[in-house]
Amino acid sequence: MRIGIVCPYDWSVPGGVQAHIQDLALELMQRGHYVNVLTPASQPELLPQWVTDGGEPTAISYNGSVARIAFGFKATRRVRRWIQEQQLDVMHVHEPLSPSLSALACWAGTGPIVGTFHSSMDRSRIMAAGYGIAQSVLEKITARIAVSELARNTVVQHVGGDAVLIPNGIHIKNFESAVPLDGVRDERLIAFLGRFEEPRKGFKVLLEAFELIADELPDVRIVVAGPGDSEAVLETMRPDLRDRIRFLGRVSDQGKAEMLRGSGVYVAPNTGGESFGIVLLEAMAAHTPVISSDLPAFLRVLDFGTAGVTFANEDSADLARALREVLSTPSLREELVERAFERVQLFDWSRVATSIIDVYETVIALSGPVQEDLRSQIVGRLAPEQP
Repeated sequence: MRIGIVCPYDWSVPGGVQAHIQDLALELMQRGHYVNVLTPASQPELLPQWVTDGGEPTAISYNGSVARIAFGFKATRRVRRWIQEQQLDVMHVHEPLSPSLSALACWAGTGPIVGTFHSSMDRSRIMAAGYGIAQSVLEKITARIAVSELARNTVVQHVGGDAVLIPNGIHIKNFESAVPLDGVRDERLIAFLGRFEEPRKGFKVLLEAFELIADELPDVRIVVAGPGDSEAVLETMRPDLRDRIRFLGRVSDQGKAEMLRGSGVYVAPNTGGESFGIVLLEAMAAHTPVISSDLPAFLRVLDFGTAGVTFANEDSADLARALREVLSTPSLREELVERAFERVQLFDWSRVATSIIDVYETVIALSGPVQEDLRSQIVGRLAPEQP
């Protein structure tokens, strides 16, 4: 198949959607399919050969975060030219409701279109963005995929219709086989990954919990991967604890795997705005126990506490309790690792990509105008076992 994938966000800035698209594209190409990705790019000179520059992105506030997207007349021309040049069998548009290349591609596309929804949002945000505009995008989509139940609820409850539930994927072997940071796993090392200056990532909650346990567990340390001003963070902490926090800055995929593999526990203290939790899966694949806030998305990834430990959202004292429990109980860590690794098998790209290819093949077979009853047939036929 000739597959075109549209990414709405700046390829040069790491993010969950970009990582999902990259992994999917590589998996599809490995299976012999032709793939080309269209994306905004602030550093187009660094794009791989199979990625097309969709224009210079602009930063806007979108869905509780900052999105770097491309839109306007120039972006529209690039989208149309890309569609004409690629001669696609199917176009796969990610976050089709985002005001970026994704919506433009839906409007310009003429063949089968698959739309994947990653985020959850309430109806008020959709209405603010223009409900009529959203509907004009959705009408062009032949089949819809949601990466989580929360993202699917956005489709079902707020824009109508349904979506096939196919989760985010990871390459388990990349994390399981990684060499640990510093060469060996440190069972007393707490790992955090993300933009630690962004409030909803919850890094402040982790720091408050760390201060609560630091004196009773003097060998516990924190390692942080992600962009931000580390000096500003350290200034807010007790002076005697500052040398127990290590900032790695931005890391490569390999560096992330090494950090997770070398840590004793991964903490996801996010306070909201999450519809999945891919980094939880990555830690689980690295045989690293997970502690997360009890966000609905995280609870589903952790199979409601079976594959990880949760704490009350934004409650640093409860996070401190969870840290004491996991860090001080080797038998619990071993049990969590075993259950989590069994759970994460459901999310390996070898399985996820097969489900997506099934959607492609079905929409190609049903190419042409597709009515809502046919969309229902697609959902009923392709919905995989729910993880």
